[in-house]
Amino acid sequence: MKIRLASPHDKPALTEILNDIIAIGGTTAYEDPLAPAYFDRLVEADDPKTFLHVAEAEGEIVGFQWMEPFDPPDDHIGGIATFARPGTTQRGIGSALFEVTKSASRAAGYAEIEAKIRADNSGGLAYYTRMGFEDRFVTTGVPLKDGTPVDRVHKRLIL
Repeated sequence: MKIRLASPHDKPALTEILNDIIAIGGTTAYEDPLAPAYFDRLVEADDPKTFLHVAEAEGEIVGFQWMEPFDPPDDHIGGIATFARPGTTQRGIGSALFEVTKSASRAAGYAEIEAKIRADNSGGLAYYTRMGFEDRFVTTGVPLKDGTPVDRVHKRLIL
């Protein structure tokens, strides 16, 4: 598996992966399909604290992970998001991505990384725990589009 920074050429694949995850439902806070332009701010960022890495296997993007300032101007904390192509989970994609993202986060000047995960996303919660994140607090009852309340678990890693 190869981990590299995303390029503008990757945006259609990133969009396909995230839209497939959105269509399946139950693991991401995103509920509506996205267009490739959504990734402009992450792939073509002028800010060195904003970056997106992709994982490639056999020439195909199988996952991606991004970092961006969590709560500007408090930019020592980065917000992270991780996605793997449905059907490819449990293959070390997240671990490989995080190894590179963690190193790049330190180099970018981050001191902490924050992840917000839907409480019903057991795979995401387990992943971030395996990566060393610790629970901070829970935002209760965040409504989905249909009004269904779903808690958000906030996890933090000190670099």
